[in-house]
Amino acid sequence: MAAVALALVTLTTDFGTADGYVGAMKGVLHRRAPGVVIVDVSHAIPRHDVAAGAHALATAAPWFPPGTVHVAVVDPGVGTGRRGVVVEAGGQIFVGPDNGLFALVAPAPDSVHEIAAAEFRAGRVSPTFHGRDVFAVAAARLACGAAPSQAGPAVEPAGLVRLGGGPHGSDGGNRVVHVDGFGNLITDAAAAGEGASVWVGGRAIGPLRRTFADVAPGELVAYVGSSGTVEVAVREGSAAAVLGVGRGAAIAVGVGAVGVDAAKGERS
Repeated sequence: MAAVALALVTLTTDFGTADGYVGAMKGVLHRRAPGVVIVDVSHAIPRHDVAAGAHALATAAPWFPPGTVHVAVVDPGVGTGRRGVVVEAGGQIFVGPDNGLFALVAPAPDSVHEIAAAEFRAGRVSPTFHGRDVFAVAAARLACGAAPSQAGPAVEPAGLVRLGGGPHGSDGGNRVVHVDGFGNLITDAAAAGEGASVWVGGRAIGPLRRTFADVAPGELVAYVGSSGTVEVAVREGSAAAVLGVGRGAAIAVGVGAVGVDAAKGERS
């Protein structure tokens, strides 16, 4: 009998690697989908930080081949009434809690199904470890060729939970949506033309540059990052530390002078 072609599976969690939690999930995957290839996106998501997990997933997932199954577990609501879901978007499949983790990578999903079928869950489900007993089991089924619709009842895509407060401020302005491991400020501001000035946290950063090396070590620099939005960094340093701002800080981008008041933000 011909071997079943297994889908690639990725893992993104806030579990860290000091304990056996990631290993337990991989064990379930290998036991239920022998031969599956597993790729670790990150297990260093800050504890319980759903927004950071959503950003990591959105940064990495689009670069995987179609049909990849992405398991994401940053789940402070584990054991509550929050749903476990299978989401189809962009030719890829996402598995995890319905708590905003998929808001950035699948803003307009093709389909969403609640994980309810017995075959997509362990016989006994721990109320504190759905990563092992629900999401890894569901991912193994999907990797072996099961259709997402087999997981359980359809959920209206528009009903998928969004990140609390959304990426924009109440004034509709642009914000810092992520601070990466280098202290770079990732924003949701679209790339602007040559000569555009950038303000963040009430401070002028200067005109948009091409890359870090366009300024001297220790200087602030604004540029268009690899995700296509404006970012602010300190060459060989941390913009978050220098500016004293974090996620939620307002950013203003425009040609010519930009009012300081419009760019004031505060740490969230």
